[in-house]
Amino acid sequence: MNGDAQSDDAYAGGDNPDNFQIDEYKLVSTNRNVSRDWAYLYSTIGKCNTVINNVGDVTDPALTAVRKEEIIGEASFIRAYMYFQLVQLWGDVPLQLTEVKTISADKLDEIYALIFPARSPQAEVYAQIIADLETALTRVRTTAPDKGFATTGAVNAMLAKVYATLAPQDWTKVNQYCDAVIAGGYSLLPNYDDLWLNSNENSAESIFEINYTGGSSDGNWGTTIFRGLDWKKFNLPSNDLVAAFDAEGDMIRKNASITFEDVTGKWSDEHWPQTQYPFINKWHNFQSGSDQNYIFIRLADIKLLKAEALNELGDQTGAADIVNQIRDRVSLAPTTATSQADLRLAIEKERRLELTFEGHRWYDLKRTGRAIEVMSNAIDHTGQPIGYVITPERLVWPIPQAELDKNTKLVQNPGY
Repeated sequence: MNGDAQSDDAYAGGDNPDNFQIDEYKLVSTNRNVSRDWAYLYSTIGKCNTVINNVGDVTDPALTAVRKEEIIGEASFIRAYMYFQLVQLWGDVPLQLTEVKTISADKLDEIYALIFPARSPQAEVYAQIIADLETALTRVRTTAPDKGFATTGAVNAMLAKVYATLAPQDWTKVNQYCDAVIAGGYSLLPNYDDLWLNSNENSAESIFEINYTGGSSDGNWGTTIFRGLDWKKFNLPSNDLVAAFDAEGDMIRKNASITFEDVTGKWSDEHWPQTQYPFINKWHNFQSGSDQNYIFIRLADIKLLKAEALNELGDQTGAADIVNQIRDRVSLAPTTATSQADLRLAIEKERRLELTFEGHRWYDLKRTGRAIEVMSNAIDHTGQPIGYVITPERLVWPIPQAELDKNTKLVQNPGY
């Protein structure tokens, strides 16, 4: 929802007004998704803090010194991942790096500062993210049985993403960390659609992937909210995205990403006819208790990020070569872009079509400074602009009202 419905790739779909607010840039501070995601992210950060700060004190000899260091690296990676989500969504956010172990009256001032911190400037948050990722890089394993473990490939990929987002972008470091990923033994799958087959989970292209085994205790219920005829689903593929696939003649990725169904008599929608209603198709197993994995980071993403870095560093030929690698897999002709400006748009388009519904589009538009222009021109089913009204203030979310009510040190974002 955050990465796709907030972009021009999807409408909110469904019937949840909290989702509509995200889609239409009409968020209020009492939005339940905003409060939920803040709580989810900080809850996970709290668990990471407990691990990082206490694993060294474990005396059980079965937990070796080597494994303790790995655990610190893995938890540091997850904490960095959470803070990267937070800083992109809210901007300045509180940095909480220690947990409250005991509560007593004589330590009230110390405890209060831990529980109710002020927002830290984005620069400090990014510095902590980078520090955590650097801690992880020297500690996590190089390979793992499945891609749900933090590995050096996943850490290098996150460092590349962070340096491509933190303004001003450090394209030399983006290129450096992309190269480290590419040298890590990953490879593109020959057939694009194979990425979404259960038989290819944890594939050679996958870098970081959440694993499910299926069933009631370890099933991926999330896929059921995007596809199916039992109720009106979320993240409805947009007319603008379908038009982009069609304009490019990109049928391989379109068919892998979107499936059309007849929903006559089930529900109606202002964006699509009932007889040709689109659903996300990147998760083929969308039943309850699904064992379908989520791929969070994969090689094509990092290759295109390297293309972006090369283009910004003045190597247009190298950038175009990488774009053409991605296009060749889906039987598209080489890009015709040659100038830096044209390649920026070509890479942006390639990332959109390649990474559709993988949660990247909104964050790509934000970090490249293109969100307002692109969203203002997103088209509806008539080919005319939808009419999104988006201002610079709406590029970040409001601080949840519940957090403001209990923490007087927090200040609301402008415009909310």
